[in-house]
Amino acid sequence: MAMQIVNLERMEQVVSVFGSFDENMRIIEREFGVSVVNRGTELKISGEPDQVMLAAKAVENLASLASRGEHIEEQNVRYVIGMVREGHEEALRELSADCICITARGRPVKPKTVGQKRYAESISANTITLGVGPAGTGKTYLAVAMAVAAFRDKRVNRIILTRPAVEAGEKLGFLPGDLQNKVDPYLRPLHDALFEMLGTETYQKHLERGAIEIAPLAYMRGRTLDDAFIILDEAQNTTPEQMKMFLTRLGFNSKAVITGDITQIDLPSGIKSGLKEAMKILKGVEDIALCMLTGKDVVRHRLVQRIIEAYEQYESSKGRKTRSKQVASRS
Repeated sequence: MAMQIVNLERMEQVVSVFGSFDENMRIIEREFGVSVVNRGTELKISGEPDQVMLAAKAVENLASLASRGEHIEEQNVRYVIGMVREGHEEALRELSADCICITARGRPVKPKTVGQKRYAESISANTITLGVGPAGTGKTYLAVAMAVAAFRDKRVNRIILTRPAVEAGEKLGFLPGDLQNKVDPYLRPLHDALFEMLGTETYQKHLERGAIEIAPLAYMRGRTLDDAFIILDEAQNTTPEQMKMFLTRLGFNSKAVITGDITQIDLPSGIKSGLKEAMKILKGVEDIALCMLTGKDVVRHRLVQRIIEAYEQYESSKGRKTRSKQVASRS
């Protein structure tokens, strides 16, 4: 049995690290099999020597996040624990309290993982960024936040959000209403993100003025998009021809972000994904960045991360079995 003392600077850090009803600290105790007792700003951690050391590192990194203005939640705790277990706690220092933008309700939007921070930095530094990763990694949300920040700072004159109108494995049939009513279900996630950033009234005002445009990808053909921040969402469902068409719409003083999840392609069998092809073709092209997010960057319910990991393991094992059969058939 070993014991280590961690001294925090202020009582506010202790409150933030422990969480509501000590729920954050209970997670640390369970994950590392340790006991944590505090006396003011002094925390005594006891348990097996190696686990005590890891728990202390986790607490210190959470305290550092709290001191930089981060609200410590379960997601932060589990992310820090994962990084500490893998010996990557140094990377946590890259996370800062830098705010991308403020939502209509006054909530700051910040990268919550190292992967998200690098994604935001890629968008800032490059004209075109491909953000590829599983569901829940904040690809679209952070891209919309970056677009709103650029729009508020008058770096661009308009925001254009688009995505291919492809059904996710279901046949919805004929939808009622006019053209806008028919395409709205496909574009709803983009509407929701802008509602949160701008507020309903401001969003509607900019929409009516044409400063914000949300449209299916087919509407981009034949246009040149100057002074705009353009986001192509669900890009894994574009064909190679659609992707090329979109990429060549880029005008002067514009920035484009292309987001997608190559594990959730809803295109008919036999049709290549434009996103997968673009990742190969554009690799190494100057001013175009490819940012890969992983299950570690998931900021939804922890079960989402476990589901993604389970599917990755299944696909990996299935691939190994297929290769084994191919080898056996040749011999």
